[in-house]
Amino acid sequence: MKIPRLVLAGVSSGVGKTSITCSLIYALKKKGFSVQPFKVGPDYIDPMYLSAIAKTKTFNLDVWLMGKNQLLQSFIENSQSDVSIIEGVMGLYDGFSGDSDFASTSHVAKLTQSPIILVLDASKSARSIAATALGFQRFTRNSRISGIILNKIGSKKHENLCRQALEKIHIPIVGVIPKDPSIALDSRHLGLVSTEDASTIQKKTLNISRTISEFLDIDKVLEIMKNPVRLNQRPKPIQKKLSTTIAVALDSSFNFYYYDNLKSLRNNGARLKFFSPMTDKQIPHCDGMYIGGGFPEVLSDSLEKNSIMRNSIKKLSEQNLPIYAECGGLMYLTKSIHSGKKKYKMVGLFDAETIMTGKMKLNYTKGMILSPNVISDKSHVLYGHEFHYSELASISSDAKFAFHLGIGDGIRNHKDGLIQYNTLASYGHLYFDSSDYAKIFVKNCIKQSRR
Repeated sequence: MKIPRLVLAGVSSGVGKTSITCSLIYALKKKGFSVQPFKVGPDYIDPMYLSAIAKTKTFNLDVWLMGKNQLLQSFIENSQSDVSIIEGVMGLYDGFSGDSDFASTSHVAKLTQSPIILVLDASKSARSIAATALGFQRFTRNSRISGIILNKIGSKKHENLCRQALEKIHIPIVGVIPKDPSIALDSRHLGLVSTEDASTIQKKTLNISRTISEFLDIDKVLEIMKNPVRLNQRPKPIQKKLSTTIAVALDSSFNFYYYDNLKSLRNNGARLKFFSPMTDKQIPHCDGMYIGGGFPEVLSDSLEKNSIMRNSIKKLSEQNLPIYAECGGLMYLTKSIHSGKKKYKMVGLFDAETIMTGKMKLNYTKGMILSPNVISDKSHVLYGHEFHYSELASISSDAKFAFHLGIGDGIRNHKDGLIQYNTLASYGHLYFDSSDYAKIFVKNCIKQSRR
């Protein structure tokens, strides 16, 4: 497939990648193009902003979680629009380690053979900006950097100084954006803005994107995307006949899902029914349940008040309903969440309490799945990631764990994946198509439906 595509990368975090990516999507749509957004890395929050502008689901591209072949397959399979735009993560070359570009934005650009536009924060430099650009261009062979956007320009004089300095590098400048706090997205620190409702996010992002798009040279951007390299298309997975129903928790508390994971469940024969642990009083009739990550600590009061839902989930687990939960889902299934000086009752399936520490744990994870469970019927290596500000306390001494991590912290002593009845809950997030996770989960749900 010849997919017109582009990667928006930064020299570091905080240079304005997300707001500029949203603005580029807005400008392309204004030109009449349909746009498919992607996000490098395991991020759940930035895709909400990209989707708000593109008005379509954003898919993640992460080499660690997905593997090279699956990443490319997902990119090709989901690039059904006129143009695909990929927002990078952190700095262009930041990835799994300091001695290679593995799992970095640069790595994804190479795998997808995409040109790169590099975003430079010019707020505290002038001529020196050229040294930064030159360093990024020459840091690796064939850097793929095909354009530059200057962000946070203070004045016309400042712009001219930067342009003069960059002339010798021979990389076209495709955008010059003024320094203006009103056109920057709010901090997307875990728990601050991603609990806003979709309409609020969309309105705010749309206003910023409309303003910034006026400072982008969209014709130059289109020129960079012209004549894309052909990517080999592998056969698409066959949509299987629906054979089981999985209830998926989805509301302001639980909204961290890779769309590829939901797609994988459907491709393996699952019908998905969504419900809210906060507001619904009844769980949809189902053969299994998936509770993703999110912000249960932010809305603990609402979750506690819905005792009917909490009791129903516990009862279903005790009846051996297959349940898979990640991070926020794990926290919800413990006895309580301690946030500040308050303590909120949760489902109480696991004999443990969730304590909000305020200290971030952010890691890629790697380890062994040791015990058969609802997503795995044999021992094998897992690749995932963890991102949370909590820890579990008062864990029962006879707690059973499914995972042992060589990389990552997990729940306790590098162990993750608590098992109780037919429920598996972990701090780690997994990409289903990196193994047979969806297939096996669906198989277990089918067994449940036949009882």
